[in-house]
Amino acid sequence: MLARARVVFRGRVQGVYFRANCQQKAQELSLRGFVRNLRDGMVEAVFEGEKAAVAECIEWNSTRQPYAQVDRADVTWEPPTGEFVDFEVRH
Repeated sequence: MLARARVVFRGRVQGVYFRANCQQKAQELSLRGFVRNLRDGMVEAVFEGEKAAVAECIEWNSTRQPYAQVDRADVTWEPPTGEFVDFEVRH
C-alpha cells in the first residue's frame, strides 16, 4: 500500500549530515520525496512509497542517524500524490 508522510524532525538535526543520510536511507528503501532544512533549525522531510518502508525510514531517521540527536519527530500522514520521481535534498 502506498503512503505519504510529512515529518518535521526536531533536535540537533542541522549541520550533522542529516539531509544526506536521510536521502541515502530513503533511496535504499526506494522512497520518493525530499528533505530540507527549515529556518528555525528543524528539518522537514516528505517520504512517499510503500507504507512499511515509509515507517522504517521515519524510525531510522528518528533513532539511528549517526551524528544527529532527534528529540521529536512530528509525523503527518497524507494521501500519496505520485508527484516525486526520486528523493532529493532541497536547499
